[in-house]
Amino acid sequence: MVGVERIENQPTLTLNNGVTMPALGLGVFQSPPEETAAAVEAALRTGYRHIDTAAAYGNEREVGEGLRRSGVDRSEVFLETKVWVSDFGYDQTLHAWDKAAGKLGVDSLDLLILHQPAPDRFERTIAAYQALEKLLADGKVRAIGVSNFMPHHLERLLKETEVVPAVNQIELHPYFTQPEVRRADAEHGILDQAWSPIGGITFYPGWGEDRRSVMEDPTLLAIASQHGKSAAQVMLRWHLQQGRSAIPKSTNPSRIRENFDVFDFSLSSEELVRIDALDLGVRNGPDPDVARPERFDMPIPEA
Repeated sequence: MVGVERIENQPTLTLNNGVTMPALGLGVFQSPPEETAAAVEAALRTGYRHIDTAAAYGNEREVGEGLRRSGVDRSEVFLETKVWVSDFGYDQTLHAWDKAAGKLGVDSLDLLILHQPAPDRFERTIAAYQALEKLLADGKVRAIGVSNFMPHHLERLLKETEVVPAVNQIELHPYFTQPEVRRADAEHGILDQAWSPIGGITFYPGWGEDRRSVMEDPTLLAIASQHGKSAAQVMLRWHLQQGRSAIPKSTNPSRIRENFDVFDFSLSSEELVRIDALDLGVRNGPDPDVARPERFDMPIPEA
């Protein structure tokens, strides 16, 4: 189709239920709704075939619009979204699928995940995941997962449910690599998916006011210079070579293209080790163990 690129060598990952997913996707966290459709269209025309959104982002409808405007067939795009905490609970989560599918304008989802562990109401989290299991069994979703789950959250979830999550979407970048979470995920065959993969979220009120910019890290800049790439491209390559999914966010068409131009170089083992060593162990986003009822209770509008 005119204006749509097809990238044959972009890597895919096989989830624990056999479903394959493009390793690199476009994230739309903090993308204003009025800019989201154009960003999704630009990404799909560039060659992306994986889009991540969430009910709480308030832009699912625009993601669907961008998909339709792109001219790329729905069957070619891996589409994932997240259920927000206010829709946790068995019946509520079944209805959350209706809302998400209605806004996106689709009749199935490739991946549906719970957005937070919500430790202050974990019994509802369990019920929500059981609803995801039902949606999976009914063929409404191809895979199910979680987001921001720490090892102790996973341990309890696995004791009370049947289907091992396919994905755990977590904050993961060179300054915050979460080795304990990655070990727990690996033990259960759960794929790590990095949100904020290129250096930490740029704005999250109340967290990380002291943060350092990963984009300006001397080690990353030196490695980038060796390869004729940017620090962001080096970070994305680091994720891909270590077997993770990464979903960088941008609404800028040139940045969207730059983030996708990471399939023509490789990092050496020594360079990967140097990037691993940058970990500061400092979270930029909210702590998943801290209850935030004022945020968790935010209602999600109907489709």
